Amino acid sequence: MDPHETHFQGRAEARYVAFLETIANLRPSLHRYCSRMTGSVFDGEDVVQEALFQAYRMLESFDDSRPLKPWLFRIAHNRCIDFLRRREVREEAETAATEPDWVIPADPPGPALGRAVEHLVLALPPKERACVLLKDVFDYSLEEIAELVDSTVGGVKAALHRGRSKLPGSPEREAARERSTDEIQILRLYVDRFNQRDWDGLRELIAADARLRVMDRFAGTVDESPYFGNYSRWPIPWRLEVGEVDGEPVVIILFNRDESGWKPESAVRLEMAGQRVKRIADYIHCPWILQTATAVAVGGTAAN
Repeated sequence: MDPHETHFQGRAEARYVAFLETIANLRPSLHRYCSRMTGSVFDGEDVVQEALFQAYRMLESFDDSRPLKPWLFRIAHNRCIDFLRRREVREEAETAATEPDWVIPADPPGPALGRAVEHLVLALPPKERACVLLKDVFDYSLEEIAELVDSTVGGVKAALHRGRSKLPGSPEREAARERSTDEIQILRLYVDRFNQRDWDGLRELIAADARLRVMDRFAGTVDESPYFGNYSRWPIPWRLEVGEVDGEPVVIILFNRDESGWKPESAVRLEMAGQRVKRIADYIHCPWILQTATAVAVGGTAAN
């Protein structure tokens, strides 16, 4: 093999190893950031996976002299902005947007708010939200934030001032979309039939063209995946319950790992069309989802 080609191949392999190591350490922070930007631990995970896939595809052109962490954060941030723009377009098509009446306190909060900021920033516009999170939660410098959000240090300072000043008087977090009585009934039927391993009965609830996504593993249709069979083969005792994650009704996956009792492990998000499930997003391989959530309730009871 040509020495130059060998050198090139060695650098490429080293780049991919560094990429995988960085992701292993950085992923919880990326998910935490994207969840607070999007307002949902589920949407945050979707965005993280899109960002990591995009980064993987771009890795060959990455400049090895630059650190990977800010590059990955920049990609994730841009995917968050894309997500928020798409959602804004959808919401504007459904209802006219209204501007909140901000109350500006005399003494704006500082970085000491720490982790509490994560649950307050949802009322802020995207740039202010990003700057406050990156500075007060993730402790990035003004220069680093400016690069991540494609702004100047002066622009970041202004966004931080505006964002911090709005937090104490900002509106309460917008409630998660309420499900109809019919949708709740479908959730309960889905859980009951899953727990009974009634796979034929489950298929009756699922639309013929329903899309399935087992996060980090598979995307396609239910028929294309050994989805139900995989649950049947789980070595750990499991069951499902209807519950809530940050106010959104979902299916909660519980494990009994060591006979100490049933513990929430992850969740499944269902989307309905009429009386059928049209989309399943299963986060069984993403246990950090519930760890990032503000509140998790199982069967009407808050989980520890």
